[in-house]
Formats: sequence, structure tokens, C-alpha cells
Amino acid sequence: MPKRPEYRKGNYYHIYNRGRSRLSIFHHPDDYFDVLSRMRKYAGALQLKIIAYVLLPNHYHFLIRQDGDHRASLFPQRIFNGYGKRYNLIYEHSGTIFEGNAKGIWVDRENYLLHLCRYIHANPLKHGLVDSLDDWPYSNFHEWVGCRSGQLWDASFVANNFKSSENYQDFLMDYIVSKIEPDGFAEGLVLD
Repeated sequence: MPKRPEYRKGNYYHIYNRGRSRLSIFHHPDDYFDVLSRMRKYAGALQLKIIAYVLLPNHYHFLIRQDGDHRASLFPQRIFNGYGKRYNLIYEHSGTIFEGNAKGIWVDRENYLLHLCRYIHANPLKHGLVDSLDDWPYSNFHEWVGCRSGQLWDASFVANNFKSSENYQDFLMDYIVSKIEPDGFAEGLVLD
């Protein structure tokens, strides 16, 4: 089971949060792009490696590795403090946009670490936002399967844990078929 965070170099963390009262935290593609830009900036500044991520209309998930001495919990703080101010200005909102502080789970088991990758990438399907993962641009699934180049992923993590993009897609499909989609749906499901 997940353990409470011990913010240390080399550890992996699942960090997530959702909008207050399920408030949409993203309304327009520019909102997503703003957060993606902040993710690039702060991942480098805080010496964090993004393994998997997904941004959804009312919540987000990050799987990150802390490669330096800066606590991984600073990542969502830095991203969403500035984004929250922008959100409040643009959408004439006041106060926090989140339920509370981001939740952080120290991921200390390899099987759980690998499961989180597919759980995070499958979220757009789980929430019925798309019929194909290829249709959701706000995750690094596309980088994992070689359909897009980007900076917000760790190619060596993927190579060290999966033989190929097809191997990862099979791993992901096993989860989708068993946990998300009703019997028979997966026959027409497109992952790339």
C-alpha cells in the first residue's frame, strides 16, 4: 500500500489534487498550456523528473522522481500558486481553486510504480473524456508510445521498465480492459 511521503532524493511520488467542489480548473486549451509551461520550468528548477502526468478538467496526477534535495511537494505549490492567480483573474473567481493541499504518496514498490503509470495515462478514458487515449493531448502518454516528442517525460525510465512502446501499450490495455471498459469495448479501442 502507499506510504506517507519521505521526501528524499531518488524517491518516486504520486502527487494529485482536484478542484474545490469538483470545480473545473481548466476551461480552455490555454489553461492546460500554461500549466505545462510551468511544469517544464519547475521540474528543471527543482531537479525533478516527470515520469507520467495527466491534466484533466477538474484534477491532475503527477508521477515524479525527486532527483535533488528540493522536496517534490514544492512542485504543485510552485505550479499552482501562479496558475491560481491567473485563473482567478481570467475567470473572475476568488479564493483557492483546489480542495486543499496536493496529496502526495511515496511510491516505494516497483509494481505499484508501474501500475501508476498506466492508471495516470488511462484517466481520460476512465472519466469518459475521450474514446481513444490518442485524443487526449494533456498527458505524456503520446511520448511514451513514440507519437510525440516532448520534454515532460523520462525516456530512460520507459526504456528500463518496458521493452518497447508496444509492450507498454499491452500493459496499459490489460488495465483498461480489466478495470475501465465493459466487456467487448476494447476491441475497437485505439491507443496510438
